[in-house]
Amino acid sequence: IPFVILNGMILLIGIVYYKKHYSLNRLFDFDVSKKIATIAIIIILSAYIVTVIPEFETKEEFNDFIGMEKRLSDSIRDNRFTIEDAISGNPNYSVIEPHVKYSLLIISEKVFGDYRVIAFFASIVLLIVTFFITKEITKKRVPGILAMLLVLQSNTFLSYDTSATYSNFWILFYVLSLYLVLKKWQLSQFSFVLAIFSKLLSTVFLPLSIFFVLNNTEGKKRMYILIFYTILIVSALLILINSDLFSQINSMYLPENFMKGFTQFAYQLRFDPIMLIFLLPLTVALFLKSLKGFTQANSIQILISGFLLIPPLLITFSAQTNEPYRLIPLVVFFAIGVSTLLTKIKQDES
Repeated sequence: IPFVILNGMILLIGIVYYKKHYSLNRLFDFDVSKKIATIAIIIILSAYIVTVIPEFETKEEFNDFIGMEKRLSDSIRDNRFTIEDAISGNPNYSVIEPHVKYSLLIISEKVFGDYRVIAFFASIVLLIVTFFITKEITKKRVPGILAMLLVLQSNTFLSYDTSATYSNFWILFYVLSLYLVLKKWQLSQFSFVLAIFSKLLSTVFLPLSIFFVLNNTEGKKRMYILIFYTILIVSALLILINSDLFSQINSMYLPENFMKGFTQFAYQLRFDPIMLIFLLPLTVALFLKSLKGFTQANSIQILISGFLLIPPLLITFSAQTNEPYRLIPLVVFFAIGVSTLLTKIKQDES
């Protein structure tokens, strides 16, 4: 009841503002210099790092860490990477495993004596990439700083930011691939491949990436990126056809799990009240923003919708469970979406 009432009030206020042509943009119709933004980011990250460092005094709490540690123990002992085993024909390792993730964890253990250190670095870089992609979308630094703070306040993000088992490598490379579409498109595809070999689940994000490309590129740039993604899709289909995944999907198809996937959000987001309360109003506000000519609102809407649909679809067609760490991309794009609403965009028609 409180959730419905609060959402109703926020939507009502939003409709009044929209109908009366009011705008919160005036509150954020300013920007800060590069120097001030850099100082602010350093302060935010320093406070975050100091707060998180004590976590390394205890062992990782997730039970799956034991299995992952055993998985990598042979590679560490023999001073090699898992991809070397897969290439050499070791039956214990397949080519489609998350070898990028494994390699980074092995390096972390060898250099720092802890699997989690580089995983923590990845979380820090994810915050920085969140700043830059928001800045690139809004052409302002203040929304980027706000997006960083919104990600940092998320309990979901803070629960997995130092985890080696559920590391943020795949999320980092995926968000980075989207940023590179806007900034350095030639490198975007490679970042997406790194995301796939950090976690195979990233392959299901391909339709979201294609929409983002179509919405943000044109001409030869769009053609080259889409050709690469087409090759990626064909390669994935060939691997799928030559494996037993089709039969596994048919045997695991459980349509009743689709709605269960949505109900599980209540359990996973109950510790993220800001996102739980404002996700629906944000979606409506992004739609209204897109009507004013802000095309990036469509990209953010599709990304948020995709990350809401993927977990239910995953448990419908596989034996996977709807794990909370898969919501971290949703947290990131929620933060980006909110930040774009609170600033005046040059693309707006009014």
